[in-house]
Amino acid sequence: MNTYSWYSQLIKPTWAPPGWLFGPVWTVLYVVIALTYGTVFYNAFTGKTSWLVAVPFALNLVFNLAFTPIQFGLKNNLLASLDILLVAVTLIWALVAVWHTSADLRWVVYANLPYLAWVIFATGLQLNSRS
Repeated sequence: MNTYSWYSQLIKPTWAPPGWLFGPVWTVLYVVIALTYGTVFYNAFTGKTSWLVAVPFALNLVFNLAFTPIQFGLKNNLLASLDILLVAVTLIWALVAVWHTSADLRWVVYANLPYLAWVIFATGLQLNSRS
């Protein structure tokens, strides 16, 4: 079964957006992520901020990038649910870490609020979808 057929057959909550919306939303969010996370990593590389601040950002990227292969490659809703929870937790950790350690980087928190909102929404959607 191809990915589109598999996804369309999932039992999703009534408030689930149409499948075509995910691509454009993630495209915009990945631009924000590239700019803000790149700034955090640059600051860690140049010693302007601690590597401890960059750790949750790196973990968030790993979990974020793992979601699609888990959900659509493995077609494993349980593992994808665990992964999206880790995306949410590491994102909150990252934003709290940067907020408390670098006043110059607080704009990173504000810029990632749409990402946080979408991840919370996507987490709820994932936890309420089943095969």
